[in-house]
Amino acid sequence: MTALFWEAFLIAAASLRANKLRTALTLLGIIVGVAAVIAVVTIIKGLDRTVANTFSSQGSTVFSVSKRPMVILSREDLVRFNKRKDITEDDAEAIARLCSSCWRIGIAVNNPNTLVKYNDQKSENVLVRGVTLPMLAIDDVNLAAGRAWTETEETAAHRVCVVGADILTNLFGGAPPEQAIGREIRIAGQPFEIIGVAEKLGSIFGFSRDNFIYIPYEAYKRAFGARTSLIIFVQARSADELENVEDEVRTIMRNRRGKTFLDEDDGFALETQDVFLDLYKRATSNIYLVTIGVASVSLIVGGIVVMNIMLVSVTERTREIGIRKAVGARRRDILTQFLIEAVVLTAIGGVIGVGLGFGCAYGLAFALGFPTLISVWSAILGVSVSSVVGIISGSWPAWRAAELDPVEALRAE
Repeated sequence: MTALFWEAFLIAAASLRANKLRTALTLLGIIVGVAAVIAVVTIIKGLDRTVANTFSSQGSTVFSVSKRPMVILSREDLVRFNKRKDITEDDAEAIARLCSSCWRIGIAVNNPNTLVKYNDQKSENVLVRGVTLPMLAIDDVNLAAGRAWTETEETAAHRVCVVGADILTNLFGGAPPEQAIGREIRIAGQPFEIIGVAEKLGSIFGFSRDNFIYIPYEAYKRAFGARTSLIIFVQARSADELENVEDEVRTIMRNRRGKTFLDEDDGFALETQDVFLDLYKRATSNIYLVTIGVASVSLIVGGIVVMNIMLVSVTERTREIGIRKAVGARRRDILTQFLIEAVVLTAIGGVIGVGLGFGCAYGLAFALGFPTLISVWSAILGVSVSSVVGIISGSWPAWRAAELDPVEALRAE
């Protein structure tokens, strides 16, 4: 049986070599189809990983307590949430005092779209965050140069700051981080000394994640006031303890708001970063299905092309089929030969398509700034799918060849 399949494979390969141009044109449809599917799947997986890493940068042990949810989907909800009481320092102190399971507790207040200057240079739309010292650990801020401020500096409201990589580019012409240490910049007109530079995070969807400045919360209050609601970040020691810590903090905050678990609105929002991931998945799931569906159309078109070419091949080789049957070839032998020919054709196209698809995905991912996740399983899947296309599209031509009457086939010119 193996010898018969090998012989059929050699005959199929010889036939494909004999018609190089037709084989190349037939391969083109399969190559484009497989490359499109592989490229789309690879890009999607890389994009998913990038989004997951970005939105889960604080890890699976951190959640926030805020006045409003991080994602608000309607104006009515915004009006309702704005009626809630502000989150205050007293709330943070109560959580720190009463929550026995909490590991780290930090306070943050954001001031987006801030103008920052150094001499004649400026950086616009900077996110300025007034935070307590634990927030640097909770946000996993790694420093490329300098240091974080101390508890003494925070308590004394020293005007010091830790800046992102974009501040170096915009204010200091991309100078090495060490050269920015000790320089004085003006944040919304207020002087602050740079004592630390954070490691570069890169961008996502074309938006930089390095255009930020951290300053001590006490210094933020003195410079910009404390009229806005705070965000309290709480970190558990491990992911296994997160749910228990959330329940403990939720109970503390409900008691402070005079709420119980029976109330529809707790008067605050308690969320992890998963809220962004859920929103992203809901927003993109249908888009991905449509994109992969459109890419799969190319495979269907490629399969139709293969079927047409195989039908032409059967017509051209009718006399050959008649001779083979006359000397003893069975219907199964003819069927196997043409099926193998179709599968070999599409499998070769699948291999080339997988390579081209990974190449396109890598180039696009490099241009957009997110990683590619090249999977061996997706390569195997690409070749397998192309082979299945070959079996399906080659079945009808192979059956027609096998059903030819040998006498009529020998009469063909």
